[in-house]
Amino acid sequence: MSMTSLPADVSAGDRFATPGRTVTESDVVGFSQLTGDWHPQHCDAVWAASSAFGERIAHGMLVLSFSVGLVPLDPDRVVALRRVRDATFKRPVRLGDTIHVEGRVDEVKPVDDSTAIVSLAWSVINQDGKTVTRAVVEVVWRTSHAPASGNGAIAEEPIAGVLPL
Repeated sequence: MSMTSLPADVSAGDRFATPGRTVTESDVVGFSQLTGDWHPQHCDAVWAASSAFGERIAHGMLVLSFSVGLVPLDPDRVVALRRVRDATFKRPVRLGDTIHVEGRVDEVKPVDDSTAIVSLAWSVINQDGKTVTRAVVEVVWRTSHAPASGNGAIAEEPIAGVLPL
């Protein structure tokens, strides 16, 4: 089943797709300023013209960061980002490319009565329908069985390996 947002109770096999986002020169320059990564492949048009890609491209980590913003993670459900693993950068993202995320719930592992670790397989797709990046993202998910608390905080003890918010 394809959807644009994830339901409150997810199950392995659930699928979703996000709207698109066009990567701009401002995005690349802003990311360079924020991270200090001024590699000429991203920021020097003359240098990049003679590179293997023939032009400037977006940072792989910028593309992955955009993915996090594109995926509809409900703040009432997602307690914390736990892990990003197996990130693979398959193709360059050029300035002006439009990307979106197609995802699947790979696994739901209950932790206790109110939380689970949800593994999401993400494929970042460009405007030509080609995969540019893949990653598995694990989140700590508050299930619908979680007790309500007045301030939105989880009253239970911390989950092993997860930093408290």
